[in-house]
Amino acid sequence: MSNEADKFAVDVIYATAQKQKVISVNVAPGTTFIDAVCLSRMAEFYPEIDLDKVKLGTFSRAVKHDEVLVPGMRVEIYRSLIADPKDVRRKRAEKAKDEGRANKITGGRA
Repeated sequence: MSNEADKFAVDVIYATAQKQKVISVNVAPGTTFIDAVCLSRMAEFYPEIDLDKVKLGTFSRAVKHDEVLVPGMRVEIYRSLIADPKDVRRKRAEKAKDEGRANKITGGRA
């Protein structure tokens, strides 16, 4: 069992299209990413967060729920994508082609 002196702070971060919320929590060595999310009580502010299925990361690197935190890490809670990035790029390319700009976007390649 660790004592209070062993604890360290981590930020738990969740962002919507409108704003970002950061909650700092003190965790003991051995605390997992999902434990920190639960300690932050972020799901009370954003009920759409499904703690069983939510994707987590640290500095844009995906992590497993049971990965152990170390000092200096942060916990990022990822939202589901609103649109598939491949579909967005395809539609943008189609629009450019329709507008006669395709050669500029593709560098002259067909």
